[in-house]
Amino acid sequence: MVLADLGRKIRNAIGKLGQSTVINEEELNAMLKEVCTALIESDVHIRLVKQLQDNVKKAINFEEIVGGANKRRYIQKTVFNELLKLVDPGTTPFQPTKGKRNVFMFVGLQGSGKTTTCTKMAYYYQRKGWKTCLICADTFRAGAFDQLKQNATKARIPFYGSYSEIDPVKIAAEGVEKFTQEGFEIIIVDTSGRHKQEASLFEEMLQVSNAVTPDNVVFVMDASIGQACEAQARAFSQTVDVASVIITKLDSHAKGGGALSAVAVTKSPVIFIGTGEHIDDFEIFKPKSFVQKLLGMGDIAGLVDMVNDIGIQDNKELVGRLKQGQFTLRDMYEQFQSIMKMGPFSQIMSMIPGFGPEFMNKGNEQESVNRLKRMMTVMDSMSDKELDHPKASELFTKEPNRVVRVARGSGCYQQEVRELLTQYKKFSDVVKKIGSIKGLFNGKNGDINPKNVNPQKMAQLNQQMARMMDPRVLQQMGGMGGLQNMMQQMARGGKM
Repeated sequence: MVLADLGRKIRNAIGKLGQSTVINEEELNAMLKEVCTALIESDVHIRLVKQLQDNVKKAINFEEIVGGANKRRYIQKTVFNELLKLVDPGTTPFQPTKGKRNVFMFVGLQGSGKTTTCTKMAYYYQRKGWKTCLICADTFRAGAFDQLKQNATKARIPFYGSYSEIDPVKIAAEGVEKFTQEGFEIIIVDTSGRHKQEASLFEEMLQVSNAVTPDNVVFVMDASIGQACEAQARAFSQTVDVASVIITKLDSHAKGGGALSAVAVTKSPVIFIGTGEHIDDFEIFKPKSFVQKLLGMGDIAGLVDMVNDIGIQDNKELVGRLKQGQFTLRDMYEQFQSIMKMGPFSQIMSMIPGFGPEFMNKGNEQESVNRLKRMMTVMDSMSDKELDHPKASELFTKEPNRVVRVARGSGCYQQEVRELLTQYKKFSDVVKKIGSIKGLFNGKNGDINPKNVNPQKMAQLNQQMARMMDPRVLQQMGGMGGLQNMMQQMARGGKM
């Protein structure tokens, strides 16, 4: 992620407090200097950095804080809160109403990824069960309609535009009217990309806005343009009432801090961030979760939401077996499918406390995805008896000819089949450990929900899990203390 370097520098600066025997004003100033330098190097506006520095100093009174541990925690929490203010203007984002027309008008600079982002947002809501559509009101850029048409067709989203009409205001008004009559709930209008110096295009943007009366004007901001973000954001917000921000290209090598500065200028909340070129490289933006992931604190609440979105809780049969400590190869196959639906591996890993955004780079991520697909291919060659056997690893050990057959059927080596069975055995052992601890979940009917965790039983599970884990992974999570912290966050639903 583009801000991974910023997160690492801030984590290192705050982490040095833990190594100091005495925490005083001198230590605080040294830490703040490092944090502020990291923010400036990431293109965050110097005015905002100075404001953060002053606010932290004002909030910390060493005479009122007793004890080194308390000082450390208080300083960390204060820095966290000030970083949160950078990305959270304190404004509630617009929430579309189900069953009614909700018009989103997209504005932004040329090349910011606006047309692609329109499709991503339409696809996001479509997957959530909304009736979505797209309108191309960009008549300025050659090929704009073709691009939107291609994107929309691929995602199976209805669209509207024209090759002959040159008036974007007319196209936008006709498109909104058409889709309103057809009962569409999310109507997204893509407008021409423009620059603050192009007065005529800004006037056109205002005319389109007046014609379609959008419920939400979305400013699409390119994370890679640095300090220029702030001036551009101000120009757009002075012309139309920018209500939301989407930051794109957060997977690039740019610094990205300029985009955070622009949020403060528009006083508008960031609603989504784009993290790649694919249609599902699109995350809903939650300020607290964003700062937690930036600082390597994880986002267990986001991970739980993601798991709930793919419907694991709805699989009553699987949940029942898991509670009894049963886990088959078919269960593992289905969980691999669920993981693939959850999104990029790096996104999932950054939600787990102790795994910073830089833990898994793009190369490792692709390698992991390929390995997962390979394992699924192996399981595709297995029989129903093998997939549903409660002790599949024992079955293959007793009848080695099964390994030979599966290897031939999947076009892989026998060693790969054995490695898969070893991985399954590890998964199965973890599930059995969870199933063996009675009363782990306190909820109604013993529902598997992190918010219903019994703390004493979870501590028991921690000890057993630590013995089973790869020591390198345990160390990356911060040792036994890091594992316990992760489990505590799960019990609290990800709250600080």
